[in-house]
Amino acid sequence: MTDLIYYYSAHSAFAYLGSAHVMDLCARHGLTLVHRPIPLSPVVEAQGSLPFRARTQAHVDYFFGREIERWAELRDVPVVSFRPTHHDADYALASGMIMALDECGPQVDAMAHAVLQAHWRDDADLSDATTLHTLAGHLGHDADVLLARAQSEDIATSYAENAKEALAAHVMGSPTYVLDGEVFYGQDRLEMLERAVTQPFAKSRWVNPAVD
Repeated sequence: MTDLIYYYSAHSAFAYLGSAHVMDLCARHGLTLVHRPIPLSPVVEAQGSLPFRARTQAHVDYFFGREIERWAELRDVPVVSFRPTHHDADYALASGMIMALDECGPQVDAMAHAVLQAHWRDDADLSDATTLHTLAGHLGHDADVLLARAQSEDIATSYAENAKEALAAHVMGSPTYVLDGEVFYGQDRLEMLERAVTQPFAKSRWVNPAVD
């Protein structure tokens, strides 16, 4: 099986919009989805991009407003709001819940999707341990054990390593998919990614010496 590396933040709108689609794509093509939850703002800013808070209102309204509405309709994915109530809360614990189940497999896929869905469909606070405990229980896990593991030093170390890997892979935002070393940034590239699975794109003729 070929690995598809999946960098995303646990509160990302666009990761949520592409979540079911990428999992279906992997199932149909025999890919292993390898989860790499990341702390998004530190990674984006370390790559030299503007902090989200520094972007213009027009940019925010379009990319994090209208685009979310249109993609939600196109993907047939329910979204409660383009900015959930607790969107600025710390989502490290939610990321840890995903990572505590390993980096790939049906249970990891289900947890990742459930976390994203809870935030964007149900307006859940991803920093709230009780909310995450309930979510884990609904998925059939021992929620106490999973929460304890999610808060362990091992998971914190792995989360930091994910950020380093994302920087090395030139990840610019969430979600970013990496197939055989080729980066596909954004859930709106999933159709291109699927093409690449069956027919890889020609090698790029343009090499940026800054990232080569």
